Amino acid sequence: MPDFVDQVVLHIRAGDGGNGCASIHREKFKPLGGPDGGNGGRGGAVVLEVDPNTATLLDYHRRPHRNAENGKQGQGSNRDGANGGDVILPVPNGTVVKNAATGEVLVDLVGAGTRYVIAEGGHGGLGNAALASTKRKAPGFALLGEPGDGLDVMLELKSVADVALVGFPSAGKSSLIAALSAAKPKIADYPFTTLIPNLGVVTAGDNVFTAADVPGLIPGASEGKGLGHEFLRHVERCDMLVHVIDCATMEPGRDPITDYEVIEAELRAYGKLEDRPRMVVLNKADVPDARELAEMVTPEFEARGLQVFTISAATHDGLRELTYAMGEWVAAARANKPVEEPTRLVLRPKQLGDTGFRVRRVNDALFQITGEKPERWIRQTDFTNDEAVGYLADRLERLGVEAELAKAGATAGAEVVIGPMEGGYIFDWQPTLSAESVRQGPRGSDSRLD
Repeated sequence: MPDFVDQVVLHIRAGDGGNGCASIHREKFKPLGGPDGGNGGRGGAVVLEVDPNTATLLDYHRRPHRNAENGKQGQGSNRDGANGGDVILPVPNGTVVKNAATGEVLVDLVGAGTRYVIAEGGHGGLGNAALASTKRKAPGFALLGEPGDGLDVMLELKSVADVALVGFPSAGKSSLIAALSAAKPKIADYPFTTLIPNLGVVTAGDNVFTAADVPGLIPGASEGKGLGHEFLRHVERCDMLVHVIDCATMEPGRDPITDYEVIEAELRAYGKLEDRPRMVVLNKADVPDARELAEMVTPEFEARGLQVFTISAATHDGLRELTYAMGEWVAAARANKPVEEPTRLVLRPKQLGDTGFRVRRVNDALFQITGEKPERWIRQTDFTNDEAVGYLADRLERLGVEAELAKAGATAGAEVVIGPMEGGYIFDWQPTLSAESVRQGPRGSDSRLD
């Protein structure tokens, strides 16, 4: 089991709404005291919340299925069902939430306390007490609860560190972060020893900051070679880039200037990092030839406006000066950075005049109705109860669905699909009479369906 997870697919299901209750009040000498069925409770929602104490997505890797509680069913004596409990999922600061199926970015969660409702709970169904009217005084039906939202989302963590250590594999980044902090990364003498970013807390006098040891980059990393995009994204939110360059490498065609230019080319190709300040660290100065090489190339780096430090992560030579210099840079960046505000969630109200549905003519004998209200009403209807079906017909007629069907050219007997073409509800359309002009029959029946 890995101890660092920066990307995980989460299977989320909000709670279903509870069904309404169809009940008639009964007591001695009052056999028909009127409807008293309560409403169903609302299903619980699934909410993502930025928690400063959460630094990994490991828990969701272990348990990727998260379900909220269903709402309870309504009861007689006007007792409403209890609402289902919400599920609050803590995520690290800087978590990007994407639709796992389409890759669409749903929200970028930044700022402690930021909340995002990723799956809404279903509405509870109305009981027959809430459905009573002057025309339907004792409804023999209740509405069903709506199912809660269900979807698969991808959580992607972009490490929020102050300093990112970048460079070729085996340049000594892991050794450096181990020397600067209490982090204990894996260190070995072969490429790509670091397969996950290592975070370390560094103290430099009054300045305390975090440094990220990003897995080694190679030419073509911006195009996905090596570890590629998998870890370049961890650099995006760092305030400062520190090039760790191996001055003791024996590989042909490599030298400090070339290594720096190759890594810079990959960072430019990846984009979004042009404004980050840079610093150069010439590592492995404990090797005599490496120290001589560092002294030779330092003037050229300084001529490019870069601050250069020659260090040895193995012997800790030069680390004090480097640590305090990074601390000063981070302090300056924090002072100039605007206060981080929680992600602002934008609500977009519907346009005025929106009917809430759309009628589409598929062919001469098939019509499709889509829209939030008709599809929700379909889900709420108990089709085993004729009175409930008649109530649905009345709702659709009042919404203007029948008039739009006639305008679109539908005739009696035409097939009508409410909802998606696959999985929707199919009816043979018959223009109906309004409930006001029909004599009410026994509870649970509707003479229009005879």
